[in-house]
Amino acid sequence: MVAIEIGQIVQDFTIIMVIASVMALISYKLKQPMVIGYIIAGMIIGPYTPPFSLLINLDILNLFAEIGIILLLFVVGMEFPIEKLRSIGRKALVIALSEAIGTFVCGIVIAQYFLHYSLYNSLFLGLAISVTSTVIVMRILEELDMIKEEASQLILGVAIIEDIVVISMLAILQSVASTGQLSISELALSIGTVLAFIAGVIIIGSKTIPRFVNYIGRTNQHDLLIITVLGIAFGLSFIAYEIKISVATGAFFAGVLIAESKVHSVTRVIATPIKDMFAAIFFVSVGALMDIRLLATFIVPALVLIVISITAKFFTVFLSSRKQGISLRTSLRAAFGLSSSGGELALVVAKGGVDVGVTSSFILPMVGSMTIITTFITPYMVKIGWKVADAIGSRGNSGKDNKKIWQQFGLSSAFFKRKGKEE
Repeated sequence: MVAIEIGQIVQDFTIIMVIASVMALISYKLKQPMVIGYIIAGMIIGPYTPPFSLLINLDILNLFAEIGIILLLFVVGMEFPIEKLRSIGRKALVIALSEAIGTFVCGIVIAQYFLHYSLYNSLFLGLAISVTSTVIVMRILEELDMIKEEASQLILGVAIIEDIVVISMLAILQSVASTGQLSISELALSIGTVLAFIAGVIIIGSKTIPRFVNYIGRTNQHDLLIITVLGIAFGLSFIAYEIKISVATGAFFAGVLIAESKVHSVTRVIATPIKDMFAAIFFVSVGALMDIRLLATFIVPALVLIVISITAKFFTVFLSSRKQGISLRTSLRAAFGLSSSGGELALVVAKGGVDVGVTSSFILPMVGSMTIITTFITPYMVKIGWKVADAIGSRGNSGKDNKKIWQQFGLSSAFFKRKGKEE
């Protein structure tokens, strides 16, 4: 085992934080999500950017990145207590499953049969493009003062379920990939392992962890509280790792359990600064591992997959919403709001393939590039899309007007047989 000098750690950490802070400030001034600044910072200091790498040891960066994944998903999980998950409703569940699975299948088909990628490249790409950035979409809706509208609540519910579905699917993919086989028995074992872990966490953990955290909270010692909840987060992540599923799954459901406690608000506040620091390092690591020299080889396929993702997400969300009797306007708004792929979880998925060594070197930079592109276009998709939805779904439009508009998009007249359900 090669010893790592403390000087290397301090030097690399200094470079990471200084460059990341500068790029984050630039992103803030340009009114863009800071995740873009972090990725670009990683590209600047990484080994694939001429003339040389500013980092001494990439292993240090990868170590910090793994901690960043755990803390990022842990804090995300704290936003979703079990009761909130139960209250989301059947409609959001149906839409989320339709969107995630539909986009996943479309991504696999296009990647394998049209782009001629390997099976595991196709699987991880398909899963990456099925993700919707909850953070980015909800931030946009807040800025537009639309967060309390019906469509926004539907989008939030669908995004929550989709995150859980994608995290679970990532755990299954990594488990199968680590064995090197994709047989029915291995797939069934992987699915059973993930489901057993989630069931155990929810059934057993929900009866013990929140009570223990409440007991610690009554001491009014914030340092003791943060150490306790971090111990729970890393403990469940370690258990997940030992049973060969994603550490992100353990961290996420640790957050779900903490959200059940009475002190979850305090816990979230004191845990957020730690999460912000290591999450920034995670995104920097993604940028550092992106070999931009491969840009010419994947930029066209990346644009193809972006179009496929947006199209698949839009129609799966819209059609599954309408099938359940949701109004035309709300269905359109939800479809536009959930159409953009990418974000934090997409990068976690892409790095998950790298971690188990089954994806090609271009997959991570491809997903990173797709995330940057879709992050830029998402605000415009939401703003313009909701105006289109208002124009098409307004009460002033007659059934014939709506029918003519949608026939221009190539939809058959059979779709309008259920027109009586519209507002």
